[in-house]
Amino acid sequence: MDILTMVIIVIVLVVLGVFGIGILFKLGKIAFSILLHMLTGWILLFVWNILPFFKIPINILSVLVAGFGGIFGAGVLIFAKALGFY
Repeated sequence: MDILTMVIIVIVLVVLGVFGIGILFKLGKIAFSILLHMLTGWILLFVWNILPFFKIPINILSVLVAGFGGIFGAGVLIFAKALGFY
């Protein structure tokens, strides 16, 4: 191999590495955001279950709905439980 081919290969690998790290950071940010929303949804459901009205079971489905929906998702679960759907 001559020097020019090795330089081109190194440049291509560096460019691919930079793009790969950028994509990993974006995926990590999305995963962290989803995890934070799920934690917030779990906390909202936990606080709601402390109140003496009615209980919403905290399982993976309710945490996912409240997590991905945020406050709106927790509101949907509370509304569905009040109407007897859940």
